[in-house]
Amino acid sequence: MQASQEPQTSSGIHSLYHQPMQQIEPYCFSPLQVLNSSSSGIGVSQGTEVSFQTCTEQFFTLESTPATDYVIYNSPAAGSVASNRSPFSPPCSQSYMSDIHHSSDNNYGSPLSGHSGVNDDNKLMQALMVLRDELLGPESEMDDSCSFYGVPSQTSTLNKFNRIIEMAPNMDLKQVLVACAEAVSEHDVSSAEALMDILERRVSVSGEPIERLSAYMLEGLRARLLSSGSIIYKKLKCKEITSSELISYMQVLYHVCPYYKFAYMSANVVIGEAMENENRIHIIDFQIAQGSQWVFLIRALAGRPGGPPYIHITGVDDSQSAHARGGGLELVGETLAKVAKSCGVPFEFHAAGMSGCEVQLENLQIRHGEALAVNFPYMLHHMPDESVSTTNHRDRLLRLVKSLSPKVVTLVEQESNTNTAPFLQRFCETLDYYTAMFESIDAARPREDKQRINAEEHCVARDVVNIIACEDTDRVERHELFGKWRLRLMMAGFSPIPLSQSVSTAIMDMLNEYSPNYRIAESNGALYLGWKNRAMATSSAWK
Repeated sequence: MQASQEPQTSSGIHSLYHQPMQQIEPYCFSPLQVLNSSSSGIGVSQGTEVSFQTCTEQFFTLESTPATDYVIYNSPAAGSVASNRSPFSPPCSQSYMSDIHHSSDNNYGSPLSGHSGVNDDNKLMQALMVLRDELLGPESEMDDSCSFYGVPSQTSTLNKFNRIIEMAPNMDLKQVLVACAEAVSEHDVSSAEALMDILERRVSVSGEPIERLSAYMLEGLRARLLSSGSIIYKKLKCKEITSSELISYMQVLYHVCPYYKFAYMSANVVIGEAMENENRIHIIDFQIAQGSQWVFLIRALAGRPGGPPYIHITGVDDSQSAHARGGGLELVGETLAKVAKSCGVPFEFHAAGMSGCEVQLENLQIRHGEALAVNFPYMLHHMPDESVSTTNHRDRLLRLVKSLSPKVVTLVEQESNTNTAPFLQRFCETLDYYTAMFESIDAARPREDKQRINAEEHCVARDVVNIIACEDTDRVERHELFGKWRLRLMMAGFSPIPLSQSVSTAIMDMLNEYSPNYRIAESNGALYLGWKNRAMATSSAWK
C-alpha cells in the first residue's frame, strides 16, 4: 500500500500547479540516452543511444565538474540540453562567435548539436581568421583570450576599432555588441561611444529578441563606461513603479515562461516525498516572495492519508520583495494561514524579514521534533562569496543550514557562469544566456505586447545591467554553474539526494503548456531545464 501511495502524493502536488495562481557552469559528456522523444517530427526510438566525439583537451576547473549519465527527456536527439561551456569548444567559442549570422536555431555553444565539436572549432577558427584578416590584414596575430580580435599593441588596437567601426553597419548585432564591450573593457572611450551610437540605431525594446536584449546590454555598457552602474541599477530595481504593477509584471513572467514553475514544482515534489511520513514539518524558504509555492504544497499535504501534518514555515526575504508585495512578510503569513485553515491543515508562520547575509541561527526558530526542509529558489547566487568578501556568506549560509541537520535541502539556480569571470567573458556569457531567455519569452507573447515589454524592462533588464555595469559588492547577480554549486554543497558536508521519476514527470507535464523548444535532462544528480540546446536552470536535492 505504501508504494502505491507515493505516486499519489507527488501527483497531488504537481497537479495543483495547473490551477490559476492567486498571486503571486565545462562538461565532458558520456554516451547519451534519449527517452520519450517528442512529437516534433524527428523520429527517435526509445532508448536510442547517441555518442559524441570526445575532446582531446578537457577544460575541467573549479567552475564545473564532468557530467555523466546524461539523460534527455521529451527531446529529439539533436536537441539536447547542455551547458554552454563544453570541452568540445575552447572557452571563447560561444554563440556570439559561432553564430556569425543570427539564427533562431542557435545552439548556444552546446556540444550536443549533432556535429563534431572538433570540426566546428576548426570552422570557427577559420571564420575568425578570415574576418580578422579583413579587418586588420593578414600580418596580425590572434591571441588566445576571449577578446573579439586579440591584438596586443596600442596602435593595432586603435586600428582594429577603426576598422570595426567602418564595418559595423554590416556586422551582426551580436558582433557589434561584443566589439563595443571589448572597447569598454580596454577603456577606449571614443571607440566605445562610436559603437554605442551604431548600436543605438539597431536596438529596440519591441523588436526581435536579440534587439530587445541588446537595448538593455547597451544600457549596461553605457553605465559601465560612465562608472555609474550601481546608480542605474538602483533606478532599475522597480522602485519607480507601484507594487501592484510589479506584481503584475512578475505574473506575466510566471505565466509566459516556466522558470519559476520549474523551481516551485521540482522543490515541492522533492519536499513532499521527503516528508511523507512526518507529522511535524518545518520549511525554511530563503526567498519566499509571495509565498505562492507553499499554497500548492499545503493543499497537496491536506489530502495525505491519515490526516495532514503540522506545517511550520519560516519565510526569509528582503526589502525588495517587500516592495513587490506592497507590505511585509505578515501578508504572506496571513495568506498561507487562510489557505491552511480552508484545507484543515495545522499551520504556523514565522517571518524573518532580512537578507540571507543577515540570517543567523536565532532567526530560524528551529524546534526539536520538527522535520526540517530548506528551500533555496534562485537565491544563493545573490550571496557574496569568497571573491567578494572574506565573510563569504554563500558558504557561511550553507554551513549554517548543514548544522541544522535538515532532512532535505532543495536548490534551484540559473545555469550560468557570471560570478568570478572577468568582464568580457562575463559579458559574452550574459549575451548567450539571456539571448535564450528572451527568445523563450518571445515564443509566448506578441512582439508588440506592452505587458511583455514592461516585464522584461522591470524584472529582467535590471539583472542584465547589474551583471554588466557593476562590480564588487554592487554586483549581486553572481551565477555559477551546477558543477560549482555541487562542489560548494559537498564541501559544506551535504550529500546529493537522487531525484525520483516523479520530479521529471511533474516537470514534463508542466512543460506541455509551453513551447516544444523547452526540454529537460538529468545529469550528475540534477534536473536541467533548457531552451533549445541551452541549459537555463538546474534543480537538485541534498541532505
